Order: sequence, then structure tokens, then C-alpha cells
Amino acid sequence: MRRFILAVAGVVLFGTGVTVGAFLTPQDMSLAGHVYESPTSGTRIRMLLDEANLGGKEIEIGEITFPAGVDSGEHLHGATEIFYVLSGELEHVVDGKSHLLKAGMLGFVRPPAKVNHVVPGKEPAKALVIWAPGGEGHRIVERWKKIQ
Repeated sequence: MRRFILAVAGVVLFGTGVTVGAFLTPQDMSLAGHVYESPTSGTRIRMLLDEANLGGKEIEIGEITFPAGVDSGEHLHGATEIFYVLSGELEHVVDGKSHLLKAGMLGFVRPPAKVNHVVPGKEPAKALVIWAPGGEGHRIVERWKKIQ
């Protein structure tokens, strides 16, 4: 997973003049590392990479956990949103077209497409979520409860 994060960060930052670090330790990630929970769905996001430890706003990366049975409702994002499913199953609905993502699969949505995230099974779904440009992750969690 760490190599995947670095590869995505490298692609986003390539050519921007930003120095890309070789890796992030758990201590580095703890600079961002806060966990937020949606007051309505119980969905949690742990921020892994953001302006606090990247030093720029080019990208944000979080680990998102959707409870079993959750339906986010159709919504828009102001940034490209990419999901890499780590465990469980996630129905990724973009402009009404459904795609069932399983562990190891990737889904994305670009503005102005509408998206809905549904966990169809009895198990939660966990994914790495990437927002480019950054700021979208924090826009989402600013109305959520900080639990860590």
C-alpha cells in the first residue's frame, strides 16, 4: 500500500518543483492522522496525507471505512476522487451506472459527475481514498466528528 501511495503522489507532484519524500513513517502520518466519523452514517476517514505532512495542497489521501449497509446518497465532489478497495465490497455508482468494486479494484469519479457509495453486503468496506487536488477530504470531514 505504501508503494501505491507514493506512486500516486509522485504522479501528481511530478513537474511541480515539489520535493517528494522517499516514504512516510507512522509518525509522519500522525501529523495528519486524525480520524473523523460521519454523524449520520458512521463512515470513518483517517487522513494519511494532507497539507500538514505533505507541505502542499496537491493531493490528500485517507483511509475510509464504510459500515455494512451504508448508502452515502448521490453527491458531487469538487475534486477527482479515487478509491482503491482494501477489503469488503463497495458499490461505486457514477451518474447512475453501478460498478461493484472488490478488494484490489479501483474506482474513480471526476467532477461534475455524481457519485454514490453503497456497501451492499454484511461486512464493512475499507478503501484508500485519494483526492486531487487536495482540500476535498478536509471539506468532507469538517462537518464530521473528530474522534482521534
